[in-house]
Amino acid sequence: MLRFLTAGESHGPCLTAIVEGLPAGLSLDEARFNQEMARRQEGFGRGGRMKIERDRAEILSGVRFGQTLGSPVSLRVVNADWVNWETKMAAFGEPAGPAVTAPRPGHADLGGCQKYDRADVRDILERASARETAARVAVGALCRQLLEACGILVASRVVSIGGATETAAQEALIAGAKAAGDTLGGCFEVTATGLMPGLGSHIQWDRRLDGQIAAAIVSIPAIKGVEFGEGFRCGELLGSQVHDEIFYSESRGYYRNTNRAGGIEGGMTNGEPIVLRAVMKPIPTLTRPLHSVDILSQQPVLANSERSDVCAVAAAACVAEAMLCIALSSALLDKFAGDSLPQLLAAIAHYRQNLR
Repeated sequence: MLRFLTAGESHGPCLTAIVEGLPAGLSLDEARFNQEMARRQEGFGRGGRMKIERDRAEILSGVRFGQTLGSPVSLRVVNADWVNWETKMAAFGEPAGPAVTAPRPGHADLGGCQKYDRADVRDILERASARETAARVAVGALCRQLLEACGILVASRVVSIGGATETAAQEALIAGAKAAGDTLGGCFEVTATGLMPGLGSHIQWDRRLDGQIAAAIVSIPAIKGVEFGEGFRCGELLGSQVHDEIFYSESRGYYRNTNRAGGIEGGMTNGEPIVLRAVMKPIPTLTRPLHSVDILSQQPVLANSERSDVCAVAAAACVAEAMLCIALSSALLDKFAGDSLPQLLAAIAHYRQNLR
């Protein structure tokens, strides 16, 4: 079983992750980690934090001479802004700095303070920050290399931002939102190719792969909806316009001429590419803040304003790639097991031969 945990706060010394369940013998290219980390920092509309950080994932355990050992892999991503933050807080005469008491609408601020009985919103926002996803991208980079060793590729693209589908129009909308002190969301698409049929299961609700993937994607901050294939449009069409007809040939085996299901039927991969889209809401931190209520005085105030992005749809797509890599790696290892990569590859080859 593949599982992982992350830890760390947005302005803490570092983010960390522990990954358990990877097979031994997987050769890792550390440059690939940093390539993925850099991709997460890209995109028109990113904020000032991305000018400070140069994210790199450092492997602390579970790897020797470039290969996984089968033991837990631990990763660390240092927060370069930590030193700046400590200096800034020291200026206020106390390590914690001034309390933040004006929660932002659309963020975890208020609900988190209520749940954990905190009087300072910073106790919540530091962990709820999307900065945590840097650790997830590092974990995803591990899983991506496992998938690629098995012939599975994952990619993404931005579909729209603020309703615009052309790059020039998107950038104009982002520039306008920035000038107005506002933010923008959008839609992105993630795909996975090279998959064999049969990952996931129809047997129990929590083994359905589309459910697992949807949960992984929606766990990304600001993601408000996920669809597979034709998705929500299926509610507007006839069954004959939705379901992918099945064909067979000696050279291809079973195949479809369409992929409206997005590669998953009955909670299982069907051999076609997985295609999913997700929508990201505008980031809750506005430089022209919305109305809020002070959690100590209960008086009306303007919401807290943190340094943030105007638009991070491209970054969210990169994080979604990582989460899809993690979900698919988990499903792959659940089906084929194998304590070492050669065992896993042998099991996959045997299964593919049986399918033929």
